[in-house]
Amino acid sequence: MKGKKQKKKPLSNYARFSGIAFQMLAIIAIGTFVGVKLDEKYPNKNNLFTLILSLTSVILAIVFVIRRILAMSKEE
Repeated sequence: MKGKKQKKKPLSNYARFSGIAFQMLAIIAIGTFVGVKLDEKYPNKNNLFTLILSLTSVILAIVFVIRRILAMSKEE
């Protein structure tokens, strides 16, 4: 029984981390997409909405990943 748990654990960790990666990608993609759409609707010289929302979404994604990793480390 112990061998099965040890084999399951690495696969479970890979699934968790790949899920986190997809969620991070989704957060960044949504933020950038909204920024592009806002720049199309309200044109400006430097595409500020895209810059601001993409940077904000990257920061939010990093915070999300850090929080998830800390939560996972507390579980173990």
